[in-house]
Amino acid sequence: MNKMTMTEKILAKHAGLDSVKPGDNIWVNVDILLTHDVCGPGTIGIFHREFGDDAKVFDKEGVVIIPDHYIFTADEKAHRNVDTLREFVKEQDLPYFYEPGTPNYCGVCHLGLPQHGHVRPGEVIVGTDSHTCSHGALGAFSTGIGNTDAGFVMGTGKMLVKVPETIRFVLNGKKPDYVSAKDMILRIIGDIGVDGATYCAMEFTGEAVDALTIDERITICNMAVEAGAKNGIIPPNQMTLDYVKARTGKEFTPVYGDPDAPVLKEYVYDVSTFVPCVAKPHIPSNYAPARDCTDIKLDRSYIGSCTGGKLEDFVMAASILKGRKVCIDTFIVPATTEIAEKLLTTEIDGKSLVTIFAEAGCLPVAPPSCAACLGGPIDTFGRTHGKEVVISTTNRNFIGRMGSKEAPIYLASPLTAAASAVKGYICDPRDL
Repeated sequence: MNKMTMTEKILAKHAGLDSVKPGDNIWVNVDILLTHDVCGPGTIGIFHREFGDDAKVFDKEGVVIIPDHYIFTADEKAHRNVDTLREFVKEQDLPYFYEPGTPNYCGVCHLGLPQHGHVRPGEVIVGTDSHTCSHGALGAFSTGIGNTDAGFVMGTGKMLVKVPETIRFVLNGKKPDYVSAKDMILRIIGDIGVDGATYCAMEFTGEAVDALTIDERITICNMAVEAGAKNGIIPPNQMTLDYVKARTGKEFTPVYGDPDAPVLKEYVYDVSTFVPCVAKPHIPSNYAPARDCTDIKLDRSYIGSCTGGKLEDFVMAASILKGRKVCIDTFIVPATTEIAEKLLTTEIDGKSLVTIFAEAGCLPVAPPSCAACLGGPIDTFGRTHGKEVVISTTNRNFIGRMGSKEAPIYLASPLTAAASAVKGYICDPRDL
């Protein structure tokens, strides 16, 4: 039997095969299908078109629907999409619908899914969103798919997959306090380019990765797709297993690759040499150290999204903003309701994060959602409307990504975004 990487082993297991190799086309059994308000209606339409009006989903426990993109808006088309999801959930009697405006609402799907116990090591998770690769942070094979594939999965629970090559990223050394996972993944994407891992599994290992919290692991895997990857994945450690077991009673079996399994490439880094950085417009690979960009004056700082709206992201931002004042509009957008609640109870030196943000002059905390990360209707919180220069903890800085095609976006860590909000220009957090 050939030696296999972690991704290859998960896919082989879900295909009922003893082994697979890169390039093999195999049918795999899917554990979880995720969809939301942007792509859900299209997926549902394809499902009914192909399987019939009376068709049932492959497994009620395997379909999770989380509206999150365009929900806090007056836009009628956005509301219609959520209505379509609501009708489908009722039709199929689905148990996992996290509906806006109800106590069950959870927020952004990529954080809501693990927080509610739907992500388990060793499983196959697919979703109608490119950042579904986030869930590899917990040791799953997780990837984004289109509506057509999702409609087929919804009806059969199966998906045809070409086994990807694996590129291994070994991150050793001790991460400096002023460097975050966002700096780590931006450095990697800067090195290999936005096509440097096209249809590959990006596997992240090494002592620096093993020391990362769950929130920081999610940041790294979330942005694997920005290098063109099929999936990002991190071997689960005890912290991962404890996190998952605290959120689900369902059985799962972690999968680990063979240490000597062949890979397409291997990159080795010493993270102690990393520095705070940004990705300049209009592409995530446009890497630059933050200290090289102090000439960039800013109009707003945006701290939020599945990439940068986790609890640890806000703790980082608050550690910079405590006792200081922002001089530009600073948006605070928690990814989920769980995180929003913890902003009220998590303290630094006796002050809650919400209080720290308010005293620093940030805009009032927004309701949990994707908000301006994907632009959205004109009344979306934080959406750009003109030539605003933005520093953002989000994952993409394409032209028009946050609304206006004229707004240049600089991607950065919460530490750098907060420091820059204080200064009004791009600022390395070490310089405060």
